[in-house]
This record gives sequence, C-alpha cells and structure tokens, in this order.
Amino acid sequence: VQLQASGGGLVQPGGSLRLSCAASGYTFDYYAIGWFRQAPGKEREAVACITGHHNRYYLDSVKDRFAISRDNAKSTAYLQMNMLKPEDTAVYYCARHQYATERCELTSKDYDRWGQGTQVTVSS
Repeated sequence: VQLQASGGGLVQPGGSLRLSCAASGYTFDYYAIGWFRQAPGKEREAVACITGHHNRYYLDSVKDRFAISRDNAKSTAYLQMNMLKPEDTAVYYCARHQYATERCELTSKDYDRWGQGTQVTVSS
C-alpha cells in the first residue's frame, strides 16, 4: 500500500491550490481517504475525508473553502483549496482509513497508511 501526496507550493493569501493523493496496492474505492495537516509546533489535524461512495466531511474552518473529491478509476483523491489563508500553512498528508467500510472520521487514529506529505505555504 502506497499513497503519494503532491501539489503543494507557495501561494499568496486568497489563492488556490489543488493537492493530489495517488494510491496504489489496494482496492481504492473500498476505503475512505483523509487529508490532514500539521503546522510547525502544532498537532496534526484532520481537514477533510471522503468515503468510497463520495460522502464528505470537513473541518469547520475549511468547509466553505476546501473541497475533497476522488476519482476511483484513477485511484486518486484530491483536495481543492480556495481562498487560502496564512493559517492554512502546513504540511498536508493524505491517509487511508484503516477499515474497508463506508466510514470516514476526522481523527488520525482511524487511518493506517500515510503519504509522505506536501508543503503548503500561504504568504505574501
């Protein structure tokens, strides 16, 4: 099982980025995918998750700005981030839920496979 996050970078406040999470080594549509982030000196927090049947859940502070999606045919999940703020600066990780069910929690303990992370920096 492998997950590879990509798409991070430097963007000005108010800008947009789209992160991708390419998965391999398992049946992608059986498992939910979560996006998490960790800023320097802070704990990792869940940003959004999406089940195999496309049910979506968001952290309150991002739900009007971020959109999670997935393409099961491509075994890839995405996080579209709009209206970015400096406080969104963090390393972003994607992860696979530990159970092959229609479950999706915004807690890191429920995920057992993690990608390597991609840096998102929001700064003018």
